[in-house]
Amino acid sequence: MRPARWKWRRRSLAVTVTACLGLAACSGERTSDTREARAQAAAPKLFVTDEANAPGGENGAQVKPVFTHLTVRARGVTTELAREQDGTWRVTAPVSARAEAAVVETLIDTLTSAKFSATVKDAPSDADLDAYGLKPPVFTVTARAYVPDARGGGAQDASRQRTVTLHGGHENTYDGSVYVRRDGEPTVYAAAGTVRWALDRDTFALRSKELLGPLDERTLKGIAVTAGQNTYQLEREADGVGWRLVAPVKARADASRVSDLVKALVEQRALSFPEDGPDVRKRLGLESPDVDARFTGGSGEPVRVRMSRVTAEGAVRAYALREQGAQALLGEVAEDALSVLDVSLRELKDRRVLDFRRKDVRRIEFHPGGGAPAITVVSTTGGDEGTGHWDMESPRRGKAQHFKLASLLRTLDTVKATGLGEANPKNWARYGVTPASRGVVLLGADGKELARLSLGDEVPDEPGTLYARGSGTDVLLVPESRLVLPTRAEDLLEAAPEAPKERAGTEPAP
Repeated sequence: MRPARWKWRRRSLAVTVTACLGLAACSGERTSDTREARAQAAAPKLFVTDEANAPGGENGAQVKPVFTHLTVRARGVTTELAREQDGTWRVTAPVSARAEAAVVETLIDTLTSAKFSATVKDAPSDADLDAYGLKPPVFTVTARAYVPDARGGGAQDASRQRTVTLHGGHENTYDGSVYVRRDGEPTVYAAAGTVRWALDRDTFALRSKELLGPLDERTLKGIAVTAGQNTYQLEREADGVGWRLVAPVKARADASRVSDLVKALVEQRALSFPEDGPDVRKRLGLESPDVDARFTGGSGEPVRVRMSRVTAEGAVRAYALREQGAQALLGEVAEDALSVLDVSLRELKDRRVLDFRRKDVRRIEFHPGGGAPAITVVSTTGGDEGTGHWDMESPRRGKAQHFKLASLLRTLDTVKATGLGEANPKNWARYGVTPASRGVVLLGADGKELARLSLGDEVPDEPGTLYARGSGTDVLLVPESRLVLPTRAEDLLEAAPEAPKERAGTEPAP
């Protein structure tokens, strides 16, 4: 045999053997994966509901159990929870409080879907149980549920009731799994570490951390706050939407800012729940609080919120007390919670330049300034927010451009100041605001003034920004580009229709 042909055959044989070995390895991996998948599918669930006498939905399909009671013994505390009729959960012992919805949902999802990952020992001894942390267990969860029928019923059907008690032990440091045992069964199983994370929960973890709610700004009628150096009182506008400052000054409030304040307050989360009592409140400074707020007109009785800051052993801590009728809840909060309501009047004031309702405007006077005569237009239709028919009275008579006037009214109604200057100045002239200033006056059907805007000098170092006087008492800083007011009658008059042109080459009729 020739050497070249022999070398070629040896190479072919090597390639064939390698391919076969690779194929065998891949086949082995697939077989191993298949076995693991089958083993996982056959693994028992933590909470078993698939007994033959409890079919679930259509065609005998199994459905998820509806849990009604939970008892969690963890970290030396036993917590009882019950499902309310509306589907929410409540902690019933050792305290009465709303449950932390996300935590309870995770616990229930784990009970419903999690499986044991392996069997550790079928018949463990007491020494084994002690080594696994199951005698006594590190944590225990007892869950009661019912398997609903096709219509969702079965809560009172004894044949559909299920109760399972799971005992959890130590963590296996090798793979992070946890040792688990079902009550009434000798077998010790292994379960994923996420099972322990979901079930090993104490009372603080299971109860809601919402401390200062519920509090819905939309239902409130009044808010009174003393916080730091700021004291203010707000009342709901007659329209049921807006807010108005009534003390220490009277001014329209920024409704969105008020809503944000209440929302930020409710979002504060408790860091702990100390035992409440008169001595505790005094020690925590709640008898002379840093923040004292009252909310009236909402659901139920008025709500009072007090917050204080104390220093103990060099550490600063903040506490909040919510009281409504006979109910009170004390909790520790983050220190920055005390600044939520501690805002200035300037921050609370609405920055809208003018306070009026478009539908009330019947007459508008535009003042070009510099002694020029006013441009006066009158609405001949009512309640149209400026979109109806307008006539010019002076300095000329004619039909006004109603769409342009509607746009101007919309701008005057919505334009906001970019900043606030001096509050209630004694000398407006220093800002260029005088009786001869450019501006506009809005009047109602009875000739009563609804709102007045006067534009002053340009703000130093802020090109395009003017000083202005609007419906409030503060000096306003407004964008000149948003307040382009007419200065000539031609700016508002509708153009006269052009006369028809005679055709070329035609002669007048005799």
